Amino acid sequence: SQINEKLEHRLGGILCCAVCLDLPKIAVYQCQMGHLMCAACFTHLLADGRLRDQAATCPNCRVEISKSTASRNLAVEKAVSELPSDCQYCGKEFPCKSLERHEQIECEERPSNCKYIRIGCQWKGPIHEAHEHEQVCAHPKKSGAEVMSALQARDMDFEEEKKFYATLIDLLSYEKIIFNDLQMKPYRTDEYVQKLFYETARFTAFNHQWVVKARINNSQRDPHQSCDREITYQLILKTKTSCPLNIHYFALKGPFSDMKLNTKIYKHDFTDTENMSDYNLLPLPDSSECNRLLASKAINFRLIMFLLSK
Repeated sequence: SQINEKLEHRLGGILCCAVCLDLPKIAVYQCQMGHLMCAACFTHLLADGRLRDQAATCPNCRVEISKSTASRNLAVEKAVSELPSDCQYCGKEFPCKSLERHEQIECEERPSNCKYIRIGCQWKGPIHEAHEHEQVCAHPKKSGAEVMSALQARDMDFEEEKKFYATLIDLLSYEKIIFNDLQMKPYRTDEYVQKLFYETARFTAFNHQWVVKARINNSQRDPHQSCDREITYQLILKTKTSCPLNIHYFALKGPFSDMKLNTKIYKHDFTDTENMSDYNLLPLPDSSECNRLLASKAINFRLIMFLLSK
């Protein structure tokens, strides 16, 4: 067992991405010399090369890389999928390839709501305790008048959801739509008490250069002393514009991430003087998901932008 654990740890160090040093979660690419890169870092290197108008290179050996010269390494992908990883709910080890299914469907410690949540029950707990709670839940015995407020709240949520989808369908009818798969990396401010922030490399959209910047708990002085954590992000226009840019945008998990992310659409009118949006919430489900992202070497996501033509 001890030998196996050491082997697993050694394999983790050998099979990790040469850029972010994390174990790849999906596709694994390699340069002509065999150095490994996860799909997110590979596309990020190609994008950096495009922005600098230079050929992208492997960070280890500096050989040129491109979609035609780099190749998938299926053996590494299969090996990584068999490496063990801990369930965030029960703490047991499972192969990476089956961990998501275990956490979503099989784990007896995964969080659950009471089935009477529709009529106002706020109980939350591990799924193996749900049946016992539902046997004694007081909400089924309440009168219609008593549960009306809960039903009205659900109606309001439903109307908000309808409004969101109507807005999204309207945005999808815009002429100018673009998306970029981005990677935010951690940095520290130059202040005496350094604060953590995240930033992407520059990327191109609508013939302009942009950056996404993020901070933790609105840059509070000691975020490590708070158990409630959130990430807010802003979109920054880095080039001059001759006319205002009416931009709607939102973040998605994208193809290179396993981030659990809700969808919220934001809007900003970008000009030369108003070139930064407000810091808006990255709508993660809870603080534990935020902690999981902060534990990663980088945060990968997809940003979709819509430009309203004047």
